[in-house]
Amino acid sequence: MRTFYGTELATPLMLGTAQYPSPTILSEAFRESGAEVATVSLRRESGGVRAGRPFWDLIRELGVRVLPNTAGCFTVKEAVTTAQMAREVFETPWIKLEVIGHADTLEPDVFGLVDAARILCEDGFEVFPYTTDSLSVAERLVEAGCRVLMPWGSPIGSGLGLLNEHGLRSLRAHFPDIPLVVDAGIGLPSHAARAMELGYDAVLVNTAVARAGDSVAMARAFAQATLAGRAATAADPIEPRDMASPSTPLIGKAFLG
Repeated sequence: MRTFYGTELATPLMLGTAQYPSPTILSEAFRESGAEVATVSLRRESGGVRAGRPFWDLIRELGVRVLPNTAGCFTVKEAVTTAQMAREVFETPWIKLEVIGHADTLEPDVFGLVDAARILCEDGFEVFPYTTDSLSVAERLVEAGCRVLMPWGSPIGSGLGLLNEHGLRSLRAHFPDIPLVVDAGIGLPSHAARAMELGYDAVLVNTAVARAGDSVAMARAFAQATLAGRAATAADPIEPRDMASPSTPLIGKAFLG
């Protein structure tokens, strides 16, 4: 089982905490999911006055590892400042680093991402960078000090699933020793299972659970799907074939004259 900066997680599902209909549903969804990591978006104005304290208390009551993120940051300075504030509020070196490059697609600004990652890694952060499926960008993030990579499956909140399986496979092949998490775009439990079948170590889901008609049931479904995908990978599945292959052996078959 892969470790994330020295922390071993029993389940491969991480959940976001935004957009749930109520705090009660959020808590129930986490319990059903078995997720051990919760991503939390820090609002910069809450850093000094501790606004939103009831929400932070709710997250802590879940008993999960908090992964603060820099959601909504469009510049390196903004992302670094938000990360520093998050470390003070949540008392953790973990940070999910987002530097957004385009307001419509929410695609990562990979140039700013690498710069911010280098600054934060040098400052002692344990960075989980939200990135694309580009090998060259991934290499630069690892060189900057990242020991986890979080490539997107598709645009944030789109629910489109894994749009570039070839790219995700390439990342897995090129970084066999780096924990990889599919982050963004997962809309169905089958998408999560597929990510695990590709050899990924975890998936991060928010919108697909929080905005579902029944968030609790969907959280349970994602938990089952990620575990099934991981089990399938561990079982060494067969390779696809271009030709048919009989499942019933011909040896011993009766031939009529």
